[in-house]
Amino acid sequence: MVSEEEGTMAVAIARRVLDRALDRPYSEDLLTSEFRRKLPPVFSEKRGLFVTLLTHPGRDLRGCIGFPLPVYPLGEGVARAAWLAAREDPRFLPVGPEESRQILAEVSVLTPLERLRNTSPEEVLGEVVVGRDGLYISRDLDSGLLLPEVPVEQGWSAEEFLEGVCMKAGLPAGAWKKKGTSLWKFRSEIFIEASPGGPVQPRSLTPVPG
Repeated sequence: MVSEEEGTMAVAIARRVLDRALDRPYSEDLLTSEFRRKLPPVFSEKRGLFVTLLTHPGRDLRGCIGFPLPVYPLGEGVARAAWLAAREDPRFLPVGPEESRQILAEVSVLTPLERLRNTSPEEVLGEVVVGRDGLYISRDLDSGLLLPEVPVEQGWSAEEFLEGVCMKAGLPAGAWKKKGTSLWKFRSEIFIEASPGGPVQPRSLTPVPG
């Protein structure tokens, strides 16, 4: 996983995007070679990640985009996800440069996806721990993901979490129980600004016994 210092650097990349790049198309030049040289080696490793934007001080969702599979090096992935969360999340109007200082940046760095042995609903429920696990579901051409903090914030049980990820994927209720549905779980380390552009702190979740 990543250290607290590395998590702070990841959030700094997201903040750099919010402060410097919302008035133009995303460019890889945003992370200059000088800036890249200052990053620890982990930022060159491909990692799954998400960037979440929250209003300040209300902490309402303002955008969230990520890459559940490790398709980009961590540094590039955070920059891309931050720009996309601000400008291309279809649920929200684009964030303008004048709004960036009213938004908190949060970065979640994911562990590799671990496929669940969904031989029975009971076994699946036994493998999912609310407050520890995130979920990714896929069936035919539909897929969806919910981060570990979502069921905690919603007060969901493990079964409600599974139904929630079905809904996120556009699948019918109970699809997680059906043959042909693939389920994965993962964990994440979460880092968030205390205030826009301010100190970064880890965000801890408390696992909820099933």
